[in-house]
Amino acid sequence: MRYTIFGESHGPAIGVVLQGVPSGLALDLEEIAFQLARRAPGKNALSTPRREADAPEILSGYFEGRTTGTPLAAVIRNTDTRSRDYAATRALARPGHADYPAHIRYGGFEDYRGGGHFSGRLTAPLVFAGSVARQVLAARGVTVGAHIRSVGAVSEPSFAAWGEPLSPALLRAVEERDFPTLSEERGSAMQEEILAARSERDSVGGAIECAVLGLAPGIGSPDLGENVEGILSRHLFAIPGVKAVGFGEGFGFAALRGSEANDALYMRGGAVTSPTNHSGGVNGGITNGLPLLFSVAMRPTASIAREQDTVNMDTWTDAKLTITGRHDPCIVHRAVPVVEAAAALAVCELLGI
Repeated sequence: MRYTIFGESHGPAIGVVLQGVPSGLALDLEEIAFQLARRAPGKNALSTPRREADAPEILSGYFEGRTTGTPLAAVIRNTDTRSRDYAATRALARPGHADYPAHIRYGGFEDYRGGGHFSGRLTAPLVFAGSVARQVLAARGVTVGAHIRSVGAVSEPSFAAWGEPLSPALLRAVEERDFPTLSEERGSAMQEEILAARSERDSVGGAIECAVLGLAPGIGSPDLGENVEGILSRHLFAIPGVKAVGFGEGFGFAALRGSEANDALYMRGGAVTSPTNHSGGVNGGITNGLPLLFSVAMRPTASIAREQDTVNMDTWTDAKLTITGRHDPCIVHRAVPVVEAAAALAVCELLGI
C-alpha cells in the first residue's frame, strides 16, 4: 500500500492518501481513533500543550462501512495553531530542524510555521495509514507492537531480555499504557528524565524497540528492492526525528564475537527455531521465522528554550535565536505508535499488499 502525506503543521488540515488498500475491509474506526489518541499532544507535562482532536475525516475509498479498493483519503483538521509564535523568527534557521536545507531546497517558499511539512504534526496521518495497515495485517495473523527502550540515560530490558514471552497479548498490554514501557517502574524513571530536561529548558531523546510477530520465514530478498532491513529502514527514516535504525543487536554487534552473535538453530515441532534472536529475525535480507525485532533512535526535540547560535537566512549573517511557543521536551513516547504505523506499512510492502 503506497501512501502520500500532505499538509503543513499550521495549515487548515493534514492528511494522507493510501493507495492499494484491499477492498471489502471493515475498518475498525474505534481502533484507529485509539491509535491516534496515543500519539496526540496536550495530555500532560511530558508533551506540548497544543491540543488537537486528531479526528480523521475519510473523504474517499470507504463506503457503507467497508473499503472500496480505490484510494483511501483522510484529512485531520488543525484546530489549535498559534502561528504568531514563529513570525518573529521566520528568517532564523532553527538548529536541528530542517529550516535551512528546506529553505535552499524550495527556494525560500517553504511554510515556516511550526516546521511546515517537516513537522512532527505530519505523523498523525501516518498513524491513520498505519492503523489501516495494521488491520490488514491482523487478518493475516501478523501483529506489530513496540515499547520505549530508553529515554536519556534511563533504559529498560529489551523484548529478548524481558521475563515474559513475546506475544500479541504482551504487545497489546504495553500499547494500552499511557507511557508504553514493559516496566512501569522504569517508565516512571523515564518520565522523571523528561521532566528534568523540561525544567532545564532542554529536551531529551531515546530509543524505541519494535516487534513484528507472525511473519513466516523466507520473506524478502538480498536485493535492494526487496531487502527486509532496507524496506523497513526506508519507512522508518521518513519519521521526523529518527536518526538511527538497528535490527536485533544493532550497533551492539560491533562489540560481540561470532560465538556470541550467532543464533544457534534447532528443530522443534517440525520447524527450525532458535533460543536467541540476536539477528532480529532477519538473515541475508530475508525473514527467518523468528520475531522481527528492530530499534530506532529518536533525537532530542530540536526546539529548546535555550539561546542558540544560528544564521539569518535573509541577511546570511550570524544570529542568536531563542525559541518560544509550545514544544515537546521529548518526542519518544508519542513516537511509539508512529514507529508501529511505519512498520506496519513496511510489512505490507514486504508481503506485496
